[in-house]
Amino acid sequence: MTTRAHVAPVSAAQLPDVLRQRRRWRLPFSPWHLLLAPLALVFAAPLVWLLLSSVMSNAEINRFPPSLWPSGIDFSGYRYVLENALFLRWFSNSLIVSVVTVAANLVFGSLGGYAFARMRFRGSKVMLGLMMATMAVPFQLTMIPTFLVMKKLGLIDSLGALIVPSLVTPFAVFLLRQFFLSLPRELEEAAWIDGCSRLRVLVRIVLPLSRPALSTVAVLTFLSTWNDLTWPLIAINHDTQYTLQLGLTTFQGQHHTNWAAVMAGNVITVLPVLLAFLGAQKTFIQSITSSGLKG
Repeated sequence: MTTRAHVAPVSAAQLPDVLRQRRRWRLPFSPWHLLLAPLALVFAAPLVWLLLSSVMSNAEINRFPPSLWPSGIDFSGYRYVLENALFLRWFSNSLIVSVVTVAANLVFGSLGGYAFARMRFRGSKVMLGLMMATMAVPFQLTMIPTFLVMKKLGLIDSLGALIVPSLVTPFAVFLLRQFFLSLPRELEEAAWIDGCSRLRVLVRIVLPLSRPALSTVAVLTFLSTWNDLTWPLIAINHDTQYTLQLGLTTFQGQHHTNWAAVMAGNVITVLPVLLAFLGAQKTFIQSITSSGLKG
């Protein structure tokens, strides 16, 4: 005959100790972090190498096998970039083009997106479909017509040639239109009853509620404009009108032996992009999920 082992009951005083022992076997973070953390390190490795190489000397960079860690902090590459090139001028050109393009896309994209989301007019669906179709057309097909238009306007070899073709993009209009569709109409109808016009409703009610979508459009437009190389290479001829990407490419070709200066220039180029992305990354998921609720 088998006997059942007697288990002593756990008192109230011993209960916290028992729960603490059970929790000790649980991970203090999500199990997905065990997979995502190594992947994050792999993707961050080139940026870390770029930063370390920018403070190395040319002898360390050209050494074989290459040095993985600098023997000392050397800022000669940064001094060479800032003193021997039009780097500050290129940086200001890129900043002007990017800021103006972002502001124009926010203004015109909001107006166009709100019109497609809330206003019903003849041909609105056809216009929306044609606008969406342009997103599938590669830039290589519109490159020559855009160049001819900019030449007729007398904007070639100026910052205007980089700004005007990107004043409004179909992506900005579509993303904001999708986000506006997710907002409740009752808020706008209440404002209309109080005598607000459509423009005032857009500025006072809709846009304050659309900050996630606006920040997403701003960051993505800034990234695409800041990193653009193909169109500035075609539209700009004089070195004083170069953007940072175009100037850095020319600088790298002229000074290919000074790898410390090339790495330093790349760090300065990448830094605004990283800051813009890190500053708005929390709004990306909220914006994309909200803009995809309605078609």
